[in-house]
Amino acid sequence: MTTKQQMKLVREGEYVAEVPVELILEEGGWSPYLPLEEARKIDWVRKALRAGNTREAARHARIFRLSPVAAD
Repeated sequence: MTTKQQMKLVREGEYVAEVPVELILEEGGWSPYLPLEEARKIDWVRKALRAGNTREAARHARIFRLSPVAAD
């Protein structure tokens, strides 16, 4: 079993979070997959953003605010 670091994006309202997660790579089966702990981290960030709590979400992810761009 090996692991690989990857960024998962979570969009909630006007925010996007880059959540670093560790994927598990195995021969055959459902590889790569997220361990339960990593999936819970993504859910925690999503819930914090949904509640408007960017400070809590920033403990586990980099947070960005989306802004519209005018079309030319």
